[in-house]
Amino acid sequence: MYVQYGAIIYLTDYAFSCSLGSLATPKTLQAAIQHFSDYENCRKFMVAVRWLDEIVRCPRCNSDKVTYLAKARLYRCYGDHPKQKFSLKVGTVFEDSPIALEKWLPAVWLIVNCKNGISSYELHRALGVTQKSAWFMLHRIRLAMAIEVLHQGRRSRLRSRSGRNLHRWQGEKYAPEQKATPDHRSLDRR
Repeated sequence: MYVQYGAIIYLTDYAFSCSLGSLATPKTLQAAIQHFSDYENCRKFMVAVRWLDEIVRCPRCNSDKVTYLAKARLYRCYGDHPKQKFSLKVGTVFEDSPIALEKWLPAVWLIVNCKNGISSYELHRALGVTQKSAWFMLHRIRLAMAIEVLHQGRRSRLRSRSGRNLHRWQGEKYAPEQKATPDHRSLDRR
């Protein structure tokens, strides 16, 4: 889970709170892109977010007997199960995606830090991916943030209801303000 500015992104099936401790987190988009362009920074960040004690465990058997294969950018579990190799994306919203973590993490940073949301075209221009990939990434990240976004959206809809609907709820009649110009139905048509 990645928490910043009230948004929660569930990287795994389990929700937990984490503290990134001494891990540096970028403050601007440019810093985020530069920081996450290095795979080693992405790897350290994902390990700190997914495993609180920073001991990598197999997502299938939960064993801590794993080795990092640097050339393949994979982990190998020594447990007795069919899929012994796994990446950091397994068990997250990034799973089954050919897009590298070097693109996913700045996208997450950008979406979480935009107050008014972001379009796929904006994401495509900022990250240098195709618009179709940006749309895919945007939907995956929004799906991961769905619980918090729905909660916030419900609150804002309740606040924005005013005028006719508000008066209907209270059982009062709504009297709209008189317009200065006449209605088109009241004009004499000859």
